[in-house]
Amino acid sequence: VAETIGARHHAWLIFVFLVETGFTILSSGTHRLTAEERNQAILDLKAAGWSELSERDAIYKEFSFHNFNQAFGFMSRVALQAEKMNHHPEWFNVYNKVQITLTSHDCGELTKKDVKLAKFIEKAAASV
Repeated sequence: VAETIGARHHAWLIFVFLVETGFTILSSGTHRLTAEERNQAILDLKAAGWSELSERDAIYKEFSFHNFNQAFGFMSRVALQAEKMNHHPEWFNVYNKVQITLTSHDCGELTKKDVKLAKFIEKAAASV
């Protein structure tokens, strides 16, 4: 019994330490970008019309389509890919417009998943 209590206390102390030092657990497949990777990704994404949000580490783009059916079809394709990646966009749709924000919520910053999904989104929009 004493060994069990000691092990639980030890685990609790480790947990408290990790929380206090800002340790975050990233979901499977989420990888932070190096400074060089981030700078290159931002340049590439800005060239494609994405912008950085000033209030948090995220990227944003608004897409316009001919009508609601095209916008919804685009969203459906992105949704299927996002589900495969287990990485979901923040988005808003009115008629033919789709606004998308990408960030990795589990670490509060842009990651390789965001860049990969943004590239897929660009291809999906171009094929509509």
